[in-house]
Amino acid sequence: MHHDHHKLDDLSRRGFLATTAKSCFGLTIGGSAASFFASPTATANPAIHTTGGGKAKSVIYLFMSGGMTHIDTLDPKPNAPAEIRGETQTINTNVDGIQLGHCLPGLAKHMDQVALIRSMSTTQGAHAQGRYYMRTGYAPRSSIVHPSPGAWANRLMGDANKDMPSYITVNCGSSHPGAGFMEAQYAPLPIGDAMAGLQNSRPARNMDDAQFHQQLNLRQQLDHEFDQKFARGQKNVRDYNEAFDAAVKLMKSKDLEAFDLSQEGKDSHMLYGTSRFGKGVLLARRLVERGVRFVEVEYGGFDWHNDNFGEMENKMPALDQALSALLADLQAKGLLDTTLIVLGTEFGRSPQINTNAGRNHYPKAFSTLMAGGGIQGGQVHGATDTSGSNVTSGKVSATDFNATIAHALGLPHDQVIYSASKRPFRMGGRDGKPLTHLFT
Repeated sequence: MHHDHHKLDDLSRRGFLATTAKSCFGLTIGGSAASFFASPTATANPAIHTTGGGKAKSVIYLFMSGGMTHIDTLDPKPNAPAEIRGETQTINTNVDGIQLGHCLPGLAKHMDQVALIRSMSTTQGAHAQGRYYMRTGYAPRSSIVHPSPGAWANRLMGDANKDMPSYITVNCGSSHPGAGFMEAQYAPLPIGDAMAGLQNSRPARNMDDAQFHQQLNLRQQLDHEFDQKFARGQKNVRDYNEAFDAAVKLMKSKDLEAFDLSQEGKDSHMLYGTSRFGKGVLLARRLVERGVRFVEVEYGGFDWHNDNFGEMENKMPALDQALSALLADLQAKGLLDTTLIVLGTEFGRSPQINTNAGRNHYPKAFSTLMAGGGIQGGQVHGATDTSGSNVTSGKVSATDFNATIAHALGLPHDQVIYSASKRPFRMGGRDGKPLTHLFT
């Protein structure tokens, strides 16, 4: 059965192939996937075998863009004065001694599956720089773009499913670092809207397989003539052709249906909720079921300089429902042990409530969490003081955070990859140390 989002004419189908070959497989000039043409190429080496560590085969990274308040969510301070505590109430969880903000009642029932990290701290207090630093472990530089964790996983682990992209982003926008300086093949396939799926990915109704392959053959003939005359030996052209072939392969794959949320039953849609973010998390679950290594889903709108508590009541239910659903769903499907769930953000919010009833940027102390993939649930790493202003124990940097993701995947966080300029880089940054005690 053809759905409306699969209908396309010849022009849009050709556009899908070109767009997928470019944008979805990393060969864009700009855009959310790292540009092959705009970035220097990494030194190519074979995929590196895993080295032990966690049990994760896949990662679902939920990124709260804007700077999620820690005081009102993962690190509440019930004994703090009203000018810090505000309207937030503290609730118990299913683990004795661990409490959350009242906006996370669903997550509270799954705390035995979750490890909280309450001692994140960075020096990046602006949104773009903070997001970049958390996603790469490196401060932004004008001379180079650093790879994101998904690109590292793609580069070091290789494909689990040869018919599917290994790295996919959902609603992550154009500023995502993607593959950075690595080759284009390690860049993510970006999905803008989970409900729309991978658009223009089916042949037109009036075109059968024979006609489709006839047009592909014609394209190959024309490209061959062009290559012989103008582009022989040019790596960017060769990479484009390989990515184009990968797009065609994906169009023919039975796993293409993983992108179609209409294949999910009513109960699943109700479980994850009606929000755009919830649909993105549901899509992420479908993708890891098909062997996708790394899926990042962004949830924006956490920059609450005004009306922090009103915004929280509007925004947090979708996160609480989708995250709780993901934990329960992966557990029921036997996938939680092999899927690392990460919740991150670029920084926290100021403990002191401002004059607009909001909270300002606060990279000095904030919270994240991890679950699944070998993580021992029901624990808390690190702590902040009674106001949530300062880390008092177990400080965790962005490099430590990314090194822990590497450890969960059994990857060498200190494995050096060289950029085209022969500069060394690591998934765990210059000095990242994984939080190995979080794992069973």
